[in-house]
Amino acid sequence: MKIHEYQAKALLAKHGVPVPRGEMVTTVEDAVKVAEKLGGGAVVKAQIHAGGRGKGGGVKVARTLDEVRDAANKILGMTLVTHQTGPEGRLVQRLLVEEMLPIEKELYLGIVLDRALGKNVFMASSEGGMEIEEVAHNTPEKILKEPIEPGMGLSPFQARKLAFGIGVPAASINAAVKAMQALVKANEELDATLAEINPFILTKDGGVVALDCKMNIDDNAMFRHKDLVELRDINEEDPLEVEASKFGLNYIKLDGNVACMVNGAGLAMGTMDIVKYSGGSPANFLDVGGGANAEQIRNAFRILLSDTAVKAILINVFGGILRCDTLASGVVAAARELNVQLPIVVRMEGTNFEQGRQILLDSGLNFTIANGMKDAAEKVVALAK
Repeated sequence: MKIHEYQAKALLAKHGVPVPRGEMVTTVEDAVKVAEKLGGGAVVKAQIHAGGRGKGGGVKVARTLDEVRDAANKILGMTLVTHQTGPEGRLVQRLLVEEMLPIEKELYLGIVLDRALGKNVFMASSEGGMEIEEVAHNTPEKILKEPIEPGMGLSPFQARKLAFGIGVPAASINAAVKAMQALVKANEELDATLAEINPFILTKDGGVVALDCKMNIDDNAMFRHKDLVELRDINEEDPLEVEASKFGLNYIKLDGNVACMVNGAGLAMGTMDIVKYSGGSPANFLDVGGGANAEQIRNAFRILLSDTAVKAILINVFGGILRCDTLASGVVAAARELNVQLPIVVRMEGTNFEQGRQILLDSGLNFTIANGMKDAAEKVVALAK
């Protein structure tokens, strides 16, 4: 679950990470009122689930109340296009109005999972304010890393090593170490999959502040964080993905034209790969789960058909808990109820495969039954064209 910058800062502040004073607003007048409380000038920042807001015109420094009003008027309600939103952009419905700070230096801090090590890694860089991917590509030696041992957090010596390594002056080392350890604690206690502060600034008076931050929370851990559910902003999510989540379907919209319905995440990834390998482009990732029922299959079909880019559907199922005859019955019922006109290619293996195949053949509907994944991918790509 992605959350907004203002929400992430509130969570980090509770764990002891220093953040700027500021408030989230939804109107121009409220933006001016917050700026008044901050002393007149402020930084006005669009709140969307995407990076690159500054380059897209979504972050403005306003030194007077009139400038705050003007900035809020321009940003609030705009369709903000960044390299992460795609050409369609995102509608700005919230603003974060924050105090201006005297910046001495911009740094980078972040925590991500290193799958090779099997543990989280703390990353720090002297190149704050830049896309960390660019730094990794152009000057990888400027990214320092320290593994975070499970249950131990970031040790003080590790934090000091990182702080000195990225150029934090001696007078600010203790504050930087404290902020780093607080970030690790927040990341662990909140079950975050990403915790990033960019930039992490040194102020002219020797202080340290998380000037901007990004945090994602693990959906699978939400049962431990009932209080965080309200932070979800469905206006920032794809409508089809939101709809799928209501029915326990794991769905992610992509930009292709071959819809994929699969049981099991690994098989879904393999299906997308072989569609691509066969010259096609997947329209989605959709895992109906091992125990899908007829209702879920019907809803899955409805969601797939809601994507106007879809030209053909590939059903790729390995019958186990979800038997092939159960799947076939659900597919036939859904295709009839929803009056599916698109070509459908079905590849089934496993429990009750023959019965499932016969149900499809006896339906009288236009199903193409494939022999193996390669055959299925080639057929659905040809039909999509």
